[in-house]
Amino acid sequence: MSLNFPLLLVIAVFVCGFLALLDLVFLAPRRRAAIANYQGSVSQPDGLVVEKLNKEPLLVEYGKSFFPVLFIVLVLRSFLVEPFQIPSGSMKPTLDVGDFILVNKFSYGIRLPVIDKKVIEIGDPQRGDVMVFRYPSDPNVNYIKRVVGLPGDEVRYTSDKHLFVNGQPVAEQLVGAEPGTLGSAELYKEKLGAAEHLIRKEMSRYRATPDGRWVVPAGHYFMMGDNRDNSNDSRYWDDPSIPKDLLGMVPDKNIVGKAFAVWMSWPEPKLSHLPNFSRVGLIK
Repeated sequence: MSLNFPLLLVIAVFVCGFLALLDLVFLAPRRRAAIANYQGSVSQPDGLVVEKLNKEPLLVEYGKSFFPVLFIVLVLRSFLVEPFQIPSGSMKPTLDVGDFILVNKFSYGIRLPVIDKKVIEIGDPQRGDVMVFRYPSDPNVNYIKRVVGLPGDEVRYTSDKHLFVNGQPVAEQLVGAEPGTLGSAELYKEKLGAAEHLIRKEMSRYRATPDGRWVVPAGHYFMMGDNRDNSNDSRYWDDPSIPKDLLGMVPDKNIVGKAFAVWMSWPEPKLSHLPNFSRVGLIK
């Protein structure tokens, strides 16, 4: 069972904020009144008694302590930047398993947490962006792929591993065999929109797939991984609950944000394999 972390965070902020407000409006004035009554009833007030009368309830004390921290985390995570870890190799060589990335939450508009309703328009995804989104068949799962098709685009991917957008071949240039693959995988430099990045193709015959053609509906996006033969992306999604013309498409409401930087890598999170910073940099 997956946890809805944004919802839990909002609830925690609300509870802690409510406790802080309750103390400010009701409990703190009562403590001050009790202290004043005590001090007026004795000639020499006992400091320990005053301290005891002024002591906050434990729950209120924790709520007031955690509220500012949780509130800042909520604002940063919901409206500015959210961290993610890459769980698979579908975006190799751009992103690798264990990369910790930062996602810009306002590039494509300001959205309310939990309900994800866009309240302020800022920009739209551009062809070539690396984007995090909620998987259409299971919105509790986050995916990361590259934007290939924009609303209205016609996307075609051929059995000989060539990408076409609106009838035009996407420019690519062979870089060479991927190190360590003995020629079974090759790296290409691809120019998709304004983005120039590396993609990976496997040369084995069994990786060949039939030609595919898709037309992107309004308000949707067609996504592909840079590891073209090892990516569960718009080319392969199959869900009988989704209308055929929307199958494989990511609706605007599922967008999380634009991935823009790798800040750490930790493929095996254990003490024997410490995190490294060799892959730190901006995402192309």
